[in-house]
Amino acid sequence: MAQLSLVGINKRFGTTVAVDDVSLEIASGEFVTLVGASGCGKTTLLRIIAGFTTADSGELTINGRHLETLPPSKREIGFVFQSYALFPTQTIAQNIGFALRVRSGARAEIEARVAELCELTRLRGLENRYPHELSGGQQQRVALARALAPNPKILLLDEPLSALDAKIRAHLRAEVRGVVKQYGITTVYVTHDQEEALSMSDRVAVMDLGRIRQLGNPVDVYLKPSSRFVADFIGTSNSLSGRTNGDGLVHVEGHDIVARVPDGMGGDECIVCVRPEHVSLARANGSADKLGGRLTDVAFLGQTVRATFETKAGTQMLADISNYDWLAGGLDVGEDIEWSIAPDRAIVFAPEDA
Repeated sequence: MAQLSLVGINKRFGTTVAVDDVSLEIASGEFVTLVGASGCGKTTLLRIIAGFTTADSGELTINGRHLETLPPSKREIGFVFQSYALFPTQTIAQNIGFALRVRSGARAEIEARVAELCELTRLRGLENRYPHELSGGQQQRVALARALAPNPKILLLDEPLSALDAKIRAHLRAEVRGVVKQYGITTVYVTHDQEEALSMSDRVAVMDLGRIRQLGNPVDVYLKPSSRFVADFIGTSNSLSGRTNGDGLVHVEGHDIVARVPDGMGGDECIVCVRPEHVSLARANGSADKLGGRLTDVAFLGQTVRATFETKAGTQMLADISNYDWLAGGLDVGEDIEWSIAPDRAIVFAPEDA
């Protein structure tokens, strides 16, 4: 049985549909991320789970226990806010132990729990400081430790890393993942950052207009998107017009390419999506099995080089090449090139699924 179960959750604010018939089951110890653009409903759904917002309809249970009428304080849920919401006049130790003091826990037990969490979140030695004396990353750790202090059944995190710079954010997402996995706590994480969603999660739920458009493990969501929307939102994707021929091949710009063609599609117009890292470039030499184009721009991104080129049909495309391969190739902007797609990496959608 799922530890956290949502069935047919709906929420409107006036005429705006915030959550539209969402059903989701999360297993004990699972880390699930809700990802989507602003306004897609992910934070509203998180607040419904926490009890801060009441659903218009639907069922919400933890271990089979209905939560719809329970206040937040009775749900045994920990919540890490985007702003951290630390108490400025309390020390780090007092912030972490706040929920335990509210429950009138024994002083020795509170101190032991605070010490344990400070050790776990690398805050040892900072217990007597105040929030304004800490960095953003340290404040994030305090907020996480405070949410974990009362041993909640479910941990909810609402874009907790969004206020941090990129390098600290990349470091802390690994720390957050490590801490919750060590405790084995069921976690629902909200973010608009696709890289965060892919790197931290057991499963990713891609949301749009209040609905879950795709739910799956990070590899499947990235490599096997269910629609062009998901392909475009998670990572970067090139789109081409094509026609299937029923034999696992798609005719694109005068050439047949090997692609993943859905069952039942044969001779149909389609949209072909391909990730930039699955596109190869070379200097034009008249190869019959390669497609032609012209290199229009190059951006050095460190480990990779992102090349922009225009196909002979006038479609703008991106290709991500390792810096080693790019420097060895010696291509120049304005040069004629040949390009190809790695076999079985092109993803085919019917136009109505795009």
